[in-house]
Amino acid sequence: MGTSVTVRNGIDVDQLLGTIKAIESDPGLGGFTFKATSTWTEGTHSVGRIQEFTHAGVQDTSRSEGFTLEADEPPVLLGNNAGPNAVELLLQALGFCYATGYVANAAALGLEITSLQIEVEGDLDAGKFLGLAGPRAGFTAIRAHARVSSPNATREQLEDLCRHVQDTSPVRDSLAAPVPVETTLQVV
Repeated sequence: MGTSVTVRNGIDVDQLLGTIKAIESDPGLGGFTFKATSTWTEGTHSVGRIQEFTHAGVQDTSRSEGFTLEADEPPVLLGNNAGPNAVELLLQALGFCYATGYVANAAALGLEITSLQIEVEGDLDAGKFLGLAGPRAGFTAIRAHARVSSPNATREQLEDLCRHVQDTSPVRDSLAAPVPVETTLQVV
């Protein structure tokens, strides 16, 4: 007789709970180093490549192909719209992170999600980026709005879930708290 797997919101709940227990037992298993490479092509257009990452000190080999992303600027910022710009990708990263947080945490709580949409917008003054006066080079405010439907969750459960997702989101934490960024240069 086969073992029954509990899948909720597309998440294997048994595997999720097993991962949580494993990291709880050995916190070193929670360590990851992710990597992205950007190569400039022309103008404001660049191509990004994401493939390898390290988990618990070991190179992951699960991605045989990797992912390619294109980034550009809109014409008003000297680009050709060959892709979203970097700050739009940052907003999208927050939306993706929130979505994962919602469905995985809901699954662990026994809550079904039938629809979920995360809308993220941010305000930015390009002056500083262009070498002019400006409040800062980055966003001055970011707003996220989630629309979620669940047949078996109360409004209070979904509000608790929303707070939990914000408190545990790696992308939100990286945006909201200072993160040391070290940049080096190799002249070739």
